[in-house]
Amino acid sequence: MISAPRVTVVGGGLAGSEATWQLAKRGVGVDLYEMRPVLKTPVHQTSDFAELVCSNSLRGNDLDQAAGVLKEEMRRLDSIIIRVADEVRVPAGSALAVDRGIFAQRITEEITRLSGVVIHREECRSIPQAPLTIVATGPLTSDSLAQDIARFVGDTHLHFYDAVSPVIEAESIDMNKVFRASRYQKGTDDYLNCPMEEAEYRAFFTALMAAECSEVKDFEKEFFFEGCLPIEVIASRGPETMRFGPMKPVGLLDPSTGRRPFAVVQLRQDNLAASHFSMVGFQTHLKWPEQKRIFRMIPGLENAEFVRFGMIHRNTFINSPKALEATFEARVRPGLFFAGQMSGVEGYVESAASGLLAGIAAAARARGAQPQPFPVETAMGALGRYISGSDPKHYQPTNIVFGLFPDLAEPIRDKRHRRRAISERALLSLADFMSRDFGAKEATQPVVA
Repeated sequence: MISAPRVTVVGGGLAGSEATWQLAKRGVGVDLYEMRPVLKTPVHQTSDFAELVCSNSLRGNDLDQAAGVLKEEMRRLDSIIIRVADEVRVPAGSALAVDRGIFAQRITEEITRLSGVVIHREECRSIPQAPLTIVATGPLTSDSLAQDIARFVGDTHLHFYDAVSPVIEAESIDMNKVFRASRYQKGTDDYLNCPMEEAEYRAFFTALMAAECSEVKDFEKEFFFEGCLPIEVIASRGPETMRFGPMKPVGLLDPSTGRRPFAVVQLRQDNLAASHFSMVGFQTHLKWPEQKRIFRMIPGLENAEFVRFGMIHRNTFINSPKALEATFEARVRPGLFFAGQMSGVEGYVESAASGLLAGIAAAARARGAQPQPFPVETAMGALGRYISGSDPKHYQPTNIVFGLFPDLAEPIRDKRHRRRAISERALLSLADFMSRDFGAKEATQPVVA
């Protein structure tokens, strides 16, 4: 049995699972609380840990993408989330897409086997008073806990709305009307493309603008994250907006005509069996009958059968620059950490990374040491600097982007070369930081709750 001090982790999503893994491999005991299946959410479909709502939630894998740099740093820090994702990935060009069901099952199995980890299937209605605690409850934090967090940070908690895309049965797609290709022929032909002529696009736009949306309850005003706007919100900004966003035809040629379509809807493989495809960039909060009616106007989807309709859900987060250090530790309560989207980051990769950061920092506290922030030249450090050092008056969560990294000592004008240089600097800085003793060791026998 691993001796005290133990760490209480609230939430079994990506952040909570990653934090638990990082703590256990460092010999620190964990009490992991997950409210599902006792208390369900509008979005989750299982009680597995680290459940994703989109197969491509982990985004790009190349080092000329900021998300790719962040994932590579996490690989080098033995992230369970990225390791399992690599093992169950599905074809998606340069993106790291996974079979969502197998991914969550594998994470659950590995967390359950960890030595010193006791799993509690119950709701935490308030912030635990344990000396070492990580709150990693995600965007769908229960109302009671969210209210207690708001009281703790001394501010009315912030919120915005997030939306997810529909998923379609592969057998219901008319393969005679779609074509396989990746944009600019980058990578393999992993996407199905539904081409639209101008008249078809105009009719689709008109129907979308007249469609009925589901009501957004509890709040008088809707806030959407700009990087994940519902398709109807994008369309409301002008009749051509979708053609410069998720329906852009640039870089694609329809082999049946030899020319670029007027607009394109892309479908991405959603599971290893290739039996499900998700609609890329089609997050929505249209009513479900409206989704079926309007999305069946898309060529190739006339008889589409929907495995999951798009939906909208609340995303709760704190004003982290007021509340958190770069280590994701609360400024006014050492030993209390926040991770996941509740901590003010956006995106699954970033949420998992914040769990990794909080787990390492909490392990340092458990050893009686002061948590150290990662170098700002790394993606991990850049993320920590953003959540702790931004202007709290106008704070909004963000994905990891190259704009969060410090400038290079010698400016490079070519964007791709500049990004590669930032990536190389990040990994060198991480290697130097990792040479310090994190106290990591592999966990062995499981503890049964």
